[in-house]
Amino acid sequence: MEGKNLIKVFQVVLFFFFFILLARLFQLQIINGSKNRFLAENNRGLKNILPAPRGLIFDRHGEILAQNEPVFFIQENGKKQSITRDESLKRQAEGEETKIFFERKYLDGENFAHLLGYLGEVNDIELKEDKLELKGYYPGSLIGRGGVEMQYESLLKGRDGSELIEVNTAGRLVRRINQVLPEQGKTLTLSVDKRLQETAAREMKNRKGAVVASIPQTGEILIFYSSPSYDANIFMDEKKHEQLVDLINDEEKSPFLNRVIAGLYPPGSTFKIVTSIAGLEEGKITEDTLINDPGVITVNDYQYSNWFFTQYGRTEGEINLARAITRSTDTYFYKVGERLGAQKLIFWAKKFGLNEKFGIDLPSELSGFIADPEWKEKTRGEKWFLGNTYHLAIGQGDIDLTPLGVNMMTSVVANSGKICLPRALRIGAENTPYKAECRDLGIKKEYLEIVKKGMVGACSSGGTGYPFFNFKPQVACKTGTAETGDGKTSHAWFTVFAPACPRQSADFGEVMPACEPEIVLTVLVERGGEGSSVAAPIAKEILKEYFRE
Repeated sequence: MEGKNLIKVFQVVLFFFFFILLARLFQLQIINGSKNRFLAENNRGLKNILPAPRGLIFDRHGEILAQNEPVFFIQENGKKQSITRDESLKRQAEGEETKIFFERKYLDGENFAHLLGYLGEVNDIELKEDKLELKGYYPGSLIGRGGVEMQYESLLKGRDGSELIEVNTAGRLVRRINQVLPEQGKTLTLSVDKRLQETAAREMKNRKGAVVASIPQTGEILIFYSSPSYDANIFMDEKKHEQLVDLINDEEKSPFLNRVIAGLYPPGSTFKIVTSIAGLEEGKITEDTLINDPGVITVNDYQYSNWFFTQYGRTEGEINLARAITRSTDTYFYKVGERLGAQKLIFWAKKFGLNEKFGIDLPSELSGFIADPEWKEKTRGEKWFLGNTYHLAIGQGDIDLTPLGVNMMTSVVANSGKICLPRALRIGAENTPYKAECRDLGIKKEYLEIVKKGMVGACSSGGTGYPFFNFKPQVACKTGTAETGDGKTSHAWFTVFAPACPRQSADFGEVMPACEPEIVLTVLVERGGEGSSVAAPIAKEILKEYFRE
């Protein structure tokens, strides 16, 4: 009896099991049949991103600086495995799906790293907060970091394509359902000259510093080199990860610091260009004003000396402005600064734009810094003394400029009194040449000629720029040796434009033909020593290359 009851219970359970199974099959095949067939078919469809090659980057002469190299790969166990182009073609012929992306290649990666920048993957924060997904980016997308790559990302990026493919259960390609081809990024032509850039890199010999050159009438950048540099290709090579980490942690050399636009240094005697213009414009001196060089000026318990007296125990005697620029006579400019007063001197420094960004079309530019009495009182709780004005008049003390700033300051003399917006891009995406944007500072042309005459003298016999004695064509220059504050080292500066043809030659007698300067070049070597012996020889080799026939 009990056995029969167990059989009945088992039959009831079995009946309900089959009932539930049949009901589930009815639901899947009849009620949701069309929906499930659609899902099953679409499970065999895969959507691939077809990455767009970035735009190419050329120098002003059509020399390629950045290009793309195709890399073929397959996905195995969630990891990319690179394969050759031939292997990719073979696999595709056999119906196996392979993928491609375009690896950025910098042909002269170390020489142009700070100018061009590099690429890096977008992160989750950028995708979310900057809404990059709406701009065509996705996890794994590359984006410009620094330099031209970052500044002109929207032009260089291009537009990714996509394709919908059908694969079988083994993952092999059955057919391509739909395809949208990618659009390559725009080609950019920069104003930089590859040949001059390479010369600058060679002559700097990995010393800390910067070289920048521009066309004075337009602001186009011819050289943009920060030293020491790094190979921008390192960011694309996973095998060099440890090397990259070492570079990042190298605080001594700081290779990622863009010294051209983000390095701040006291300008030293190069700033005497501003002091000279200020003295003339404010009527505190004239072309013929004579000031005696006593070798040392004593104010209370402090002494302010001239380099000629400190090194050789000699004085210049009574000299005019042009001669003071030629000989870089500190005592002359102390007195000009005293006659001007701090506020007028600072006013003219700001009129040159030295306390602001110059607006170069590259990221990370820093403003120059020029202290004033209010800043000193507020920051240090100290009054502004005459000695502070003395120091400012010769580019020392609480004043810091970028190498680009010194280059722009020099351009004012070269281009008859204008500040032109510095630009790295020469020809943009629409094949439109760069149009110069300049503002006139309103400086009298005769005053600029006086300063130019002194700068021609500086690079002529008897001046401070001795490496350029007898250099052809004639140049106008200013040396600078800026104290660093440690009492042992100094920054070496040299800023120059060429050719230089003032109304009169350096001997203040012979009339010379007019000409228009073609290049303004500025060299800085950090803690390198004297500008005349360290920075000037670098500039000489660059100008020799520039004027080479």
